[in-house]
Amino acid sequence: MAGKLTLKVTNRSRKGLKGLPSTVEVPEDATVNDAKKIVARAANVSDHYRIGIFDPVSKKTIKDRNSLLRSHDEVIKRGELLVKDLGTQISWRFVYVIEYLGPLLFHPLFLSLRHTLYPAAYPYLAPYLAPYGARADPSLSFAQRAAFGMVMAHFAKRELETMFLHKFSAATMPFAYIFRNSVFYWAMAGFLGALEIYAPFSPAALAPDGPSPLTYFGFFLFAAGEILNFDVHWYLAHLRKPGETDRKIPRGHGFSIVTCPNYMYEIIAWIGIIIVTRSPSLFAFICVGSYYMYTWGWGKEKTYRKQFGDKYKKKRCVMLPGLL
Repeated sequence: MAGKLTLKVTNRSRKGLKGLPSTVEVPEDATVNDAKKIVARAANVSDHYRIGIFDPVSKKTIKDRNSLLRSHDEVIKRGELLVKDLGTQISWRFVYVIEYLGPLLFHPLFLSLRHTLYPAAYPYLAPYLAPYGARADPSLSFAQRAAFGMVMAHFAKRELETMFLHKFSAATMPFAYIFRNSVFYWAMAGFLGALEIYAPFSPAALAPDGPSPLTYFGFFLFAAGEILNFDVHWYLAHLRKPGETDRKIPRGHGFSIVTCPNYMYEIIAWIGIIIVTRSPSLFAFICVGSYYMYTWGWGKEKTYRKQFGDKYKKKRCVMLPGLL
């Protein structure tokens, strides 16, 4: 029979949980999620996902809810749970579905409005667009049609992976974060990307009709990036066998090259899209996205080094070999 651990409970913020006991008892084999449930019951909080548990030294949230509490050295060493009420929660899966929905809505919208929107705006923009001109043919160019298909395929894949494949270390997040997390995809890949691409004066509209060797190369990068990205996501989703809680070192599938090969393949796919579409908006989107992926990648690299020590082969680049 498993023993018990008596841990001090401390509010992380001044406006903390009311009715929080000074100590709680948890089983020695308790997970972080088990500890959340115990603290929630003790503080009379109905939704245990509202309870955030933090490292008592670094003050950083402990994200892996399935990890054993005893695997977090500072919690055991200090005998303390640092907790906070995170507020009303929403499913991480639902947040990702909403994030990726923006481009799937904006691209068909601007495509359907292009015969109304752009003729009305063109007289005001004509002086600035004189050196470039506009597409005389009212039909979509090859690059515009390709842009629509590639963007829709990419985000449809993202939605399907989110709904049926991905596993999340955290089950929920604060409701207010959905707006912060969604604006990047909705504004840049969605609104700005669609507004620019389907205009008759966009680089995609003015591109030569028909595929070229460079266009075929872009299609190849897109297809390869999407397939390999899915392969990594599938591998990570099945890395742990049912019932396992311990984290494992991912191997193969590009993990011997960089920390996050899924980010590497994501960028490769977007390079393919940009080669085909010539879109400056999508180029800006992936540049900003690459910055965030780089910071997330280094966070994972540091976690791997700390958790696995000498068993883990350190990476100098987290997503692009020799660059980032």
